[in-house]
Amino acid sequence: MDLHKLLNSITPEIYQNLKTAVELGKWADGNKLSSEQRQLCMQAVIAYEHKHLPPEEHTGYIPPEPHTYCGDEDGHEHDHAEQEKPIKWVE
Repeated sequence: MDLHKLLNSITPEIYQNLKTAVELGKWADGNKLSSEQRQLCMQAVIAYEHKHLPPEEHTGYIPPEPHTYCGDEDGHEHDHAEQEKPIKWVE
């Protein structure tokens, strides 16, 4: 079986079992995952999520923060074109 067929055969139950195994570092029967097994399980989890889940449900998803433009000192917003500003000397 090639890798694509294997990844396509992952069911939601298998996905959850793999995800739990990665999180705990052991299989459901208590046997410890080897480093290679943990890496392969994580790759399978990520591949499943990419194919079947919306981005906000992916492992490691960080929601974007809205960007707010702070404007100038007077609170006025400007277009982002380069403008010359005088240097303020602080004594």
